[in-house]
Amino acid sequence: MNGLAKSYFNRRMAVLTCMGFASGLPLALVGDTLSARLSDAHVHLGRLALLVGLVQLPYAIKFLWSPLIDRYSLPWLGRRRGWIFLTQVLLIGAIAALALAGPDRESASLNWGLPVAAAMVALISATQDIVVDAYRADVLTTDQLGNGAAVSVTGYRAGMLASGAGALLLVSQGHCSWRTAYLLMSLLMLPAILATLAAPEPPLPKDIARLSLGDHILDPVRDLLRRRGGLIVLALVLIFKLPEYLAAAVTVPFVLSVGITQTELAAVRQGAGLFVLIAGALAGGAAVHRFGIFKSLWLSAFLHSASNLSFLLLVRHSTLTSMSAVVLIENGCVGITTSIFAAFLLSQCRPCHSATQYAILSGLMGLSRSLGSAPAGFLAAHLGWGMFFAVSAATGLFSLLLLPLVHRDSLSRNNLLGSQIPPAAVTIAA
Repeated sequence: MNGLAKSYFNRRMAVLTCMGFASGLPLALVGDTLSARLSDAHVHLGRLALLVGLVQLPYAIKFLWSPLIDRYSLPWLGRRRGWIFLTQVLLIGAIAALALAGPDRESASLNWGLPVAAAMVALISATQDIVVDAYRADVLTTDQLGNGAAVSVTGYRAGMLASGAGALLLVSQGHCSWRTAYLLMSLLMLPAILATLAAPEPPLPKDIARLSLGDHILDPVRDLLRRRGGLIVLALVLIFKLPEYLAAAVTVPFVLSVGITQTELAAVRQGAGLFVLIAGALAGGAAVHRFGIFKSLWLSAFLHSASNLSFLLLVRHSTLTSMSAVVLIENGCVGITTSIFAAFLLSQCRPCHSATQYAILSGLMGLSRSLGSAPAGFLAAHLGWGMFFAVSAATGLFSLLLLPLVHRDSLSRNNLLGSQIPPAAVTIAA
């Protein structure tokens, strides 16, 4: 237990927690919190949905400029920390500009300033995500991958909570206006800047100076496709979280349809559910630390299906107690699987191209989320709730079929290439 505690409570993990917080903070400010702000100002629903949808586009296409992060270093703080510091400073200014752009409760006007400011926050935030992900991949040693992923998830969720529920609570309780709330959120970036200044800089990969921008654009893709078992890894990334995405797309309407109120659902999800999710993320990191990535991936795959099957309890017993149990099970499983799979993605990134490769892999996960969410409502309506959750749980079998192949190719790759394999990748064979 002492060794496990040391693996979480150290300088490197504290830095990654702060960086995760800084990554999660802006997301709600251009998402749910922005929607609530515009709704409060009586902005037309069509304009509201269009604006919020479009300004979040940079998060989906961030892989397009990730090679620039791999190729170019800024003249301060090193290859990774320089970019992190710049994006965090720029985010303070961009969030402050979004605060002042309006509209507020006392003004329902919506001019061009708000869309521009919101788009800048999203663009800078997406760039910060690129370099923070790359920093994690570069700075973590093999035995730190699980713990690093876990504390990053914890910090990320805390940041979303602060800028989501925190900002909404401040405004709804009359403590401040929307502008003041957004200004306060911008100041919450300051601890992350201090953490970046105190963070260790990862060592530069060998021969990094020889690579051109074209190399940073093409080589990451070639490496992912040409390495032994590369296509199988990409297929696993695409389908692994499909059970979670299918269920998540209809969880709220399902729970409400069985007679649970919005207030009851929000109290469980945002109260105990959040703490269970964070505890799950830390447990997932501990599992990777103890058992390695491959064995932990098996655990994740089973938990995905178990989480979906737990909804069958609510189909038969639509009580507040049943709902609480199901939501807590779901959040715990999501926390565990998120940190384990994040550690797996980190293990697949080469130091020279970690920004681009992680952006590509996380982009595949985003595509999976869209593909899984889109048909979920139609499937539930056609199959009925019970059969839908059973079918969504069964989609986890695809991952179970691929995992042995990923393990086999990982072992073969290590034997064939030896020292050419990045140290993090060896963990998958554990």
